[in-house]
Amino acid sequence: TDLRPLDILSEVVPTGGLARGMRVFQVEGVRGFQLAASRPRALGFPASRLFIHCDRFPEEFSIIVTLRVLSVLTKRNEYVFTLMAEESPSVLVGLRYAPDKLHFLFWSQERAGGWQTRVTFPNVSLSDNQWHTLILAVSGQSFSLTVDCSIPKDVVVETPFPASLSVKRASFYLGNRRRRKGVFTGLLRQLVLLPGADATPRICTAMNFKVATLSVPTVLQDLPMKPASNEVLKYPYETDTKVTLGSRPPCTKQEKAQFWFNASRRGLYLCNGSTWISMLEVKQRLDYVEEYQNLATNSETMGVEVFTIPKVGLFAATANRYTPPGSAIYKWTDGKFVPYQNIPTYQAQSWKYFTIGKKIFLAVANFEQNDRGQEFSVIYKWSRRKEKFITYQRITTHSARDWEAFVIEGETFLAVVNHREGNNHNIDSVIYRWNPRTGLFETNQTIPTSGAYDWEFFTIGPYSFLAVANTFNGTSTKIYSHIYIWLSGSFQLFQSILTFGAADWEVFRIGDRVFLAVANSHSYDSGMPAPSNFYAINSSIYELNITAQMFVKFQDLLTYSALDWEFFSVGDDSFLVVANSFDGFTFSVNSIIYRWQGYEGFVAAHHLPTVGCRDWEAFHTAEGSYLLYSSAKEPLSKVLKLKTT
Repeated sequence: TDLRPLDILSEVVPTGGLARGMRVFQVEGVRGFQLAASRPRALGFPASRLFIHCDRFPEEFSIIVTLRVLSVLTKRNEYVFTLMAEESPSVLVGLRYAPDKLHFLFWSQERAGGWQTRVTFPNVSLSDNQWHTLILAVSGQSFSLTVDCSIPKDVVVETPFPASLSVKRASFYLGNRRRRKGVFTGLLRQLVLLPGADATPRICTAMNFKVATLSVPTVLQDLPMKPASNEVLKYPYETDTKVTLGSRPPCTKQEKAQFWFNASRRGLYLCNGSTWISMLEVKQRLDYVEEYQNLATNSETMGVEVFTIPKVGLFAATANRYTPPGSAIYKWTDGKFVPYQNIPTYQAQSWKYFTIGKKIFLAVANFEQNDRGQEFSVIYKWSRRKEKFITYQRITTHSARDWEAFVIEGETFLAVVNHREGNNHNIDSVIYRWNPRTGLFETNQTIPTSGAYDWEFFTIGPYSFLAVANTFNGTSTKIYSHIYIWLSGSFQLFQSILTFGAADWEVFRIGDRVFLAVANSHSYDSGMPAPSNFYAINSSIYELNITAQMFVKFQDLLTYSALDWEFFSVGDDSFLVVANSFDGFTFSVNSIIYRWQGYEGFVAAHHLPTVGCRDWEAFHTAEGSYLLYSSAKEPLSKVLKLKTT
């Protein structure tokens, strides 16, 4: 065969139409074939149509499949494809899926009578109603499976794939093995055979790994949203559509491609998997920012966390400096934040809201010891009966600055930033893993940090990352902050970036581009001459370069002891707001909203008077969009409303 992609799926589709037993469905904006079990032979074609110059199956090859598997019954096997000789019920080559397993089948004819070999890849979970791309690379006794461009699963078996497998009088069958039993019930978008090569480098270059393509039938390719003039769609397709009415519903992967109709604004919105995209409403644009609420706090506020408890409401937790009276939780009531609950804390630095299943938690990072000389941070659990947060677990920490909660491969983790122990800033920060058996967080991994301030977790395709903002090593703020990648069950160093008193990382996406912004707070080095201003210093934005597989500097912005970045969007516009806290002379410093302007990068758009600004949070209600900032220098935080046109 020629060393070119052989599109098995396209061979089943007749020119200008669909084969009997095939329907086109669109789910999450992606189209695929649904196959009928009633006519399995209609979904086949002679292998000679692909193998024109040679009647032997290639000895080395890759099979690329993009599919969407439904939740299948226990012990049920479904065939993605088979290659079968006309006179025999045996499968020459086939791919079969069972719950949490993928089987590759092939027939060896070297011995009398022949026999079938099954190569099994365990722990392959595809039954989640999501799109996935599989790459199976075969070479001799080695078989490698890559799912969504993640780390390959390698299997070596005793029986090699045959060097000379005849395909004379054999046919390919799509989604079946020439019988009604075991027909593939999901959606199939891509099925390609690539002779003589591992297709992984060719496929794993796009941002959306789950639907990466090598060759897709024309009927499944993207078509114009509106036909030209009076034309009708050449290939009709069906889609599962749901329109939700009422207040803004959640928009997650589960709601992707669903609609929401906002009656008050007469707008129709489409969920893209993370945000609602306006379809029939004039896009809002940020006009100006107005002061909306002065929020009196128990004391100076080091951090704030805004979160929503389903069926209860919107809340804001402030991390306050002094005890008593500790820190406070406020509830959004009649368009304002009102006091809801006080919690004893000890120079609290930040809060983190997270959930595990139906359990709701709120973790506080305490910087100082309690009245008994004990130093620990606390995880609180929401009591549905009391409608309050109650103490759940205490964890020993060392001048804790921040918590970060995240999920990897179905497991929940909680990472704490330990700032210092006594006068030693070079200590370990700790990542804890949730133990579902004990219902507690247990130490999973320690990572050396230097006066660290912040953790930031993010994912890119199938990969998980954790960035730490290192602030001070005991002699200098000019030190490296690190980005770690999750590999083989632990975080390993991925990239180091020179920072200057880094206080915060903020990851955000604009289109397919991934950015990482660092807030640099001050420049100090005991061994170097003092600069004219320790606090007037560039903070930097980095962009992921996929080719180089690293973050590269995109833009520098002059900031004044920056302590936080917050990314938010209004309509189609993207913004970054920085928390400027001190300019070397006064804590009354303007914090700035920067607007994304494409080629120009981020450009200053609004200057907001703040006092010792420590943290920003963006949030939305049915009444509009807001920013909340906390002050580390006065017992007053402010809610600002974004006025749009």
